[in-house]
Amino acid sequence: MMATTHALAGATVGAALLAFAPELAPVAILAGFAGGIFPDLDLYGAHRKTLHFPVYYSAAAAGLLAVAVAVPTAVTVAVAFFALGAALHAVTDALGGGLELRPWEGTSERAVYSHYHGRWLRPRRWVAYDGAPADLALAGLLALPGLVLVESRLITTLVTVTVVVSIGYATVRKRLADLAEDVTSVVPAPLAAYVPERYFP
Repeated sequence: MMATTHALAGATVGAALLAFAPELAPVAILAGFAGGIFPDLDLYGAHRKTLHFPVYYSAAAAGLLAVAVAVPTAVTVAVAFFALGAALHAVTDALGGGLELRPWEGTSERAVYSHYHGRWLRPRRWVAYDGAPADLALAGLLALPGLVLVESRLITTLVTVTVVVSIGYATVRKRLADLAEDVTSVVPAPLAAYVPERYFP
């Protein structure tokens, strides 16, 4: 799934606080959004491994949520929902496509690395690839709470911009694979070692 879909998923989970502690909901939404993006900061390294911890993030989120329930402050809520957003991202990566330049071809059996299990989890391909029509539709659905239920202009703007970026990315997603190959084909040999292997044909 797109990083934007993960971010919107984290924000949507945070929006649940509107029903229980509306004064803390904006903090939870923004923290969930940031947590949803965080694992993909390893995009140009060992992607879906370096910052992806499906089991450990989930365990941390459960503990931190318990703390936030017991001591509901802006800080405890922010930390808990950041962890929850990151956990949701890492877990749901296994529901998408594999870790490859063209995931719609279905040639990779690596979805996300589980450090707890010491192995790669296989892709379920419920969402065929990041930027797929189903991925964009899911992003649109996940944007609804931030657009309809939240009164914060900051959050509404953030969600709107995220949806626009999602549309743009989904529109050019398949062309990006060709562009990546074109760029890596002219990368000087000394720099090639710093480019992830999946970008080479």
